[in-house]
Amino acid sequence: MTLAAVTLSGSHIRLEPLRLDHVPALARAGLFPELWRLQPTPINNERDMHSYVAAALDDQQRGQSLPFAIVRQGDGEVIGSTRYMDIALPHRRLEIGATWLSPACQRSGANTEAKLLLLTHAFESLKLIRVVFKTEVLNDQSRQALARIGAVEEGIFRQHLLAASGRRRDMIYFSILDSEWPAVKARLLARLR
Repeated sequence: MTLAAVTLSGSHIRLEPLRLDHVPALARAGLFPELWRLQPTPINNERDMHSYVAAALDDQQRGQSLPFAIVRQGDGEVIGSTRYMDIALPHRRLEIGATWLSPACQRSGANTEAKLLLLTHAFESLKLIRVVFKTEVLNDQSRQALARIGAVEEGIFRQHLLAASGRRRDMIYFSILDSEWPAVKARLLARLR
């Protein structure tokens, strides 16, 4: 099984393969300090965004990630980014992460639909058995969102990652198994209605 670049389309957003030419639009959408406060490396300008995208594309070349731009269907505006990462196809699992949306697009249904598209592709097309999410313990908004969709909290990895500043990051892991996917899918669809 291979993980190929693909465009995933919904009613409100589409996920298209991330490219360097997305950088200016991603900078317009994402140069807000609150988006990067709990992230490993802050994005402060278009040069930082270029480095962020280039690193994601390097990971993709090595088979470690599959990054997407989140694009609003109505006007084609790039509003954020997400990716498959920590890909372990022999074990039929991967992580969904590095997800961010412009503050104006948060709580708009865009994140819910992005998760629906990514999870549907993972479980129904790729036939994976496990999808993982991790977030910093301090990120209450992300933790609550994962719990709302039905992801199961698995535990905290203490001092698991270091931020560029050297700050120690405690990470909390969540997962969804293939057996749980039908209930999670129903929940996501209900939230989108």
